[in-house]
Order: sequence, then C-alpha cells, then structure tokens
Amino acid sequence: MMNRFQRVRAKVFLTLKGLWHRMTMGARVMVIDGDKVLLIRHTYVPGWQFPGGGVGPGETFEEAGARETLEETGYRVTGPMELFGLYHNTSPVTDRDHVAFFVAHKFEHAFERKPDHEIAEVGWFDRHKLPDTVTPATSQRIDEYFDGQEKRTVWGY
Repeated sequence: MMNRFQRVRAKVFLTLKGLWHRMTMGARVMVIDGDKVLLIRHTYVPGWQFPGGGVGPGETFEEAGARETLEETGYRVTGPMELFGLYHNTSPVTDRDHVAFFVAHKFEHAFERKPDHEIAEVGWFDRHKLPDTVTPATSQRIDEYFDGQEKRTVWGY
C-alpha cells in the first residue's frame, strides 16, 4: 500500500514520463451484425473506418471503445467485447500511437446519430461490398477477422 507522498510522486513521474514520450492510446471497435460492419466517416480525415478514439484517464481500453462507439454512431455495445489485437499506429502524423482493437456482436440502437463537426456519416456495410474509400486499416482488420488473414502488428493507413 502506497502512502500519500508515494502516490503523488508516482503520479507526477508517470505524467512526466507520458509527456516526455508523447505516447497515446486508443481503442477502435468493429461492431458486427452477421456479414455487416458498422463504419463511420469523419469530417477531418478521409475514408470510412471503425468508431473509436483515445483512452481517457481512469478509463479502460474496453470502456473507451464502448464510449466512442456510442458517441460516434448512436449504437451502444451491450455485451462483452472481444479484444482482437493490439496495433502500433504508424500514421503520417505520429509513430507513438497504439490501438486496442475490439469486436462487438451485442449492441442496441440508442439514438439516431446526426452529422456534426466530427462525424459526417454512419453506415452499415456488407463486408464483401465495402465503400471504395474505406481506410486500409479497416479493410485489413475485416480481412484478418472474417477471412483469417495473418494479423499485422501495425495499424496501417
């Protein structure tokens, strides 16, 4: 059991270490309904992709994935999610991001998601008929999950 001073010292150290390394962690979720997957299209980056975002302080990867899915799509994950993999995101912007990727089969439609400054569109797509503008990472995860393609360790943009 840590005393108050040890807790404060550990918190300061870990915060400074995080700022020094500039590491970020995120979670993405593939919501599945048979052969259909739920995808979003952001207003600020191109392509259709899985809902997801950053993991906040005090939040688990799974909690972040479920929260982001609800916020970005209007669908609430109602059952446990399967952790499918951990990926290093080497986007053109950063090489210090890591993504926990989950699969969800149980969900409910909580509200109708309207387009706004962040999310342009939400849609269900047959995995065999994905939009032309689906991101490479999204296509790769679908192939890995449904078709047993070899898992990559890099998220891939």
